[in-house]
Amino acid sequence: MSEYWLISAPGDKTPQQTWDKLNRATQQMSNNHKFHIPDLKVGTLDALIGLSDDLGKLDIFAEGVCRKVSSYMGDVLEDQKDRLGSNLKVGDATLETFMHRFQWNMAKYPVKLPLKSLAEIISKVVSQVDTDLRTKSQAYNNLKSNLQNMERKATGSLLLRNLREIVKKEDFIHDSEYLQTLLVAVPVQTTEEWEKNYETLTEYVAPRSSRLLYRDEEYGLYGVTIFKKVYEEFKTKCGRHKFFLRDFQYNERDMASDKDQLTKLTSDKKKMLGPLLRWLKVNFSEVFTAWMHVKALRVFVESVLRYGLPVNFQATVVQPQKKQSKRLQETLNKLYVGLDSTGLAAINEDDFLPGLTLGTQEYHPYVFYKVVLDFESQH
Repeated sequence: MSEYWLISAPGDKTPQQTWDKLNRATQQMSNNHKFHIPDLKVGTLDALIGLSDDLGKLDIFAEGVCRKVSSYMGDVLEDQKDRLGSNLKVGDATLETFMHRFQWNMAKYPVKLPLKSLAEIISKVVSQVDTDLRTKSQAYNNLKSNLQNMERKATGSLLLRNLREIVKKEDFIHDSEYLQTLLVAVPVQTTEEWEKNYETLTEYVAPRSSRLLYRDEEYGLYGVTIFKKVYEEFKTKCGRHKFFLRDFQYNERDMASDKDQLTKLTSDKKKMLGPLLRWLKVNFSEVFTAWMHVKALRVFVESVLRYGLPVNFQATVVQPQKKQSKRLQETLNKLYVGLDSTGLAAINEDDFLPGLTLGTQEYHPYVFYKVVLDFESQH
């Protein structure tokens, strides 16, 4: 898991001085990188306030889609989930490298557009990935489910599994006007009861016709020959003794069809897997990039709302070092305490009065957004 703090503080005489002061204060506590946000169109104060709320919702949505794409990639990788981290990239860059070197995509999100328009473009990108993921995952899941059902029937309990892989043509009487072969699953603990009683369950059971065709840990599969006219009665009597009559008709065409279907489903899954993984990698990159642009917009809007005009602030990606988060937070709060017009930064959590809340966000005297990259730990 990696944690990053996107923060901004007002420029002193220049943003560079703010940057230098931050680095001096946080030495040995964090790795800092400039978070490059271009000169965006500010618009009106009312528009910024409204956009601030909208961006909060878009932030949650974009992160959610990121997590859905990465989680589904882990599902698709199946027993190779340990490869998930190496597949979660932005282009060829690792997520850490991307966070350290974030650059605004001028071509995709032109800075001449109003902030609201930029947010709408990002929202469309994320929504399209979300929609396409639902479609693609449903198609793959259906195929995977059908294949698993067939494999389960080929290997499961004798009460449910497909018997075509077990029985042979010579196990059955064919083309008889009066006789038919039945298949009965008998619990292993009642094997002796079956062998003693099957001939007398009804009339017209062929003597000594019971043959054990297959056995697993729970059941033995027996073939038995009866006259067709006592089928219903024999079925009822089997049920009373907890012998399970399998509804099965031997048909060579069906046998071949099942094998062909299993082969086809296995082949179709392999064919679908490669393109699906490529789509997931490309679109994780797409939606993660979109999410970080939302973060950049939020930092910009909140900085203008807090620090005023003209635009003069330094945005930074702060990566806390191990076990330094608390100390780093205290250092930053002291460094920027002069920005706190509310006095809340000086109040300990234990000192809050009943009913006094700050919403869902932690309060800081500077602009602060946390980014937690723990996609691999979702699995």
